[in-house]
Amino acid sequence: MKLGFHVGYWGAGPTPGTLEAVVKAEELGFDSVWTAEAYGSDAFTPLAWYGASTSRIRLGTNIVQMAARTPTATAMSAMTLDHLSGGRMVLGLGASGPQVVEGWYGQPYPKPLARTREYVDIVRQVIAREAPVTLDGDHFQLPLKGGTGLGKALKPTVHPLRKEIPIYLAAEGPKNVALSAEIGDGWLPLFFSPKSNDFYKAALEEGFARPGARHTLETFEVPCSLPVIVHDDVEEAASWIKPSLALYIGGMGAKSVNFHHDVFARLGYEDVADKVQELYLAGRKDEATAAIPTSLVEDTSLIGPPEKIRDELRAWEETVVTQLLLRGDAATLTKIADALG
Repeated sequence: MKLGFHVGYWGAGPTPGTLEAVVKAEELGFDSVWTAEAYGSDAFTPLAWYGASTSRIRLGTNIVQMAARTPTATAMSAMTLDHLSGGRMVLGLGASGPQVVEGWYGQPYPKPLARTREYVDIVRQVIAREAPVTLDGDHFQLPLKGGTGLGKALKPTVHPLRKEIPIYLAAEGPKNVALSAEIGDGWLPLFFSPKSNDFYKAALEEGFARPGARHTLETFEVPCSLPVIVHDDVEEAASWIKPSLALYIGGMGAKSVNFHHDVFARLGYEDVADKVQELYLAGRKDEATAAIPTSLVEDTSLIGPPEKIRDELRAWEETVVTQLLLRGDAATLTKIADALG
């Protein structure tokens, strides 16, 4: 199983030491480095910065929010970065949720699967550069209907370095996971657990079975963000992860629409997820964090002494996951890589 480095998005500002960690990841033989965006730092700019100091490691977005850019703008950034990096770009896309899409970007959220299908179609047309880009869709029209009536179908002026740039879709629900298998080159899960492997494998197989699917399970990539903490005290290690889980389960989404909450409910923690969400939305964040059992952390992370981590890693090697995306500074990445063997 390959290793990758998940940088994520910034907090109040750039995380010190990130570039050094990216360089160390490449030295350690990591396959990829990934950036993200929410409603602060963007995904493409830091990725270009890290790419300038590396030569081999693949550069991925996990994820670019589709509502943040038109599909042609996203394709332009991907093509540009692919040229600058010598063909190392991997484009990870995601729909995000209604709070961010409508609250931050001012874009409509309904029918995210149909919108994703049209979005990816346009991106692929731009990158292939085989004809002027056109689409008469429900969510995107190129050229635009109405307006001045002067819109013209265009091809990008830049010739692509590659006719195809890998496109991975972030997905948590079964319908979206199936869509990623049908139209994508990879799936970017969040809060995956070996215990949920059969559920997600079935969703992927549904997508692979659809007419026109691009891949089979054997040729499909599944890079998974996985917290790994090497520490002799399991409870203490879990305590460092629980606040982030409380944020996602309780606060990253509305009470009625929180895809992260739903992931843990399907994993068998519905009562816990409901309680965490109730406490978090009431402003009782410390209590929400305390309500998360260590077993939930262990189901979705690798924590503890090196022997425990290596033993539990075997379960991950039997799943659909093809790459583990790690976090941490340069020293931490080295320590984790040693622990994973």
